[in-house]
Amino acid sequence: MAEDTSADKTEEATPKRLEDAKKEGNVPKSVDMAGFVALAAATLGFAVFFVFIVSGLSAFFRYCLSRAGEELNMNALANLGFVSAIETLKLALPIALLTALFGAIGYAAQFGFIFSTKPLQPNLKKLDPIKGLGNLFSAQRFLDGFKITAKVLAAMAVAAKLLWDYAAQLPRVQTLPLGAQIHWLIDKALVIATALLIVFFIFAIIDLTITRYFHFKRLRMSKQEIRDEYKNIEGNPEVKARIRRIQAEMSRRRMMADIPTADAVVSNPTHFAVALRYRAGQDRSPVVVAKGADMLAIKIKEIAREHDIPIIENPPLARELYKLVDIGEAIPEKLFAAVAEVFAFAYRLKGKQTI
Repeated sequence: MAEDTSADKTEEATPKRLEDAKKEGNVPKSVDMAGFVALAAATLGFAVFFVFIVSGLSAFFRYCLSRAGEELNMNALANLGFVSAIETLKLALPIALLTALFGAIGYAAQFGFIFSTKPLQPNLKKLDPIKGLGNLFSAQRFLDGFKITAKVLAAMAVAAKLLWDYAAQLPRVQTLPLGAQIHWLIDKALVIATALLIVFFIFAIIDLTITRYFHFKRLRMSKQEIRDEYKNIEGNPEVKARIRRIQAEMSRRRMMADIPTADAVVSNPTHFAVALRYRAGQDRSPVVVAKGADMLAIKIKEIAREHDIPIIENPPLARELYKLVDIGEAIPEKLFAAVAEVFAFAYRLKGKQTI
């Protein structure tokens, strides 16, 4: 069978296909959305820890000034480097941890937490130069480049517009006290950060939509793939049909083996035969031990004759029993009277040849 081409893959991926892809680490990852969440967390963290950062920087500068007159030697430089590293780590660690945490959440919120080593396994197909060139000039690559360019231009335009407006306010700000100038600067920085976050959020939504579209498009299946998957899950229909035939044959053999236990067979001369049994103290009412139509009905009657079981022709009753009662079930109450007449007649004929 020829391989399915991309044009044949017109069906949406089945839940099993999606689950298998997820186990392999093949999920719709929007880098822009995760990046936006991380950037928003970093901005929030900077705002929350701003006083702590300013205080830490002030203390570090005071420490540096306090050692301004000391001789510079290896010990002094090593000590200064150690203190600088510790202070930098102390100031940056809260924001770094917050950014990393929300960056991971930004990914996990898109497809849940998964762990797969499949992407780390060597795959020689990735070295295929023809496929690599195809990916390089694919529609998705073009869209990725367009998105990056558009996002950078949009961010630059928004930032430039705000900075231009704020530049016009600088002559007035210069006349304000130093504290008011710092507050003005902080307020404007927060406005610019918020505006850029809005821009990045819009592009993150666009990227998430495009990423999910291409992901589910790649996982589309052909009708043949869906049929093959169904066979693998549910089993080959031909094998299942054969099993059903075998089960039906075994059931028929058990039924035929139970016919000698019957007390009477109700028959439609040309179509149906139903074998009935009643054991006082064991059966609450007569039970159907075998039934059949056409050739099977003929076989039931042959076995009944071999074991001297009376055969009573009653077409209406035979049709009702065949239609309403399964093998092994007791007859319904509405047929009690008719079946009682059959048993009474059968007992009178017991031991006589019946046709």
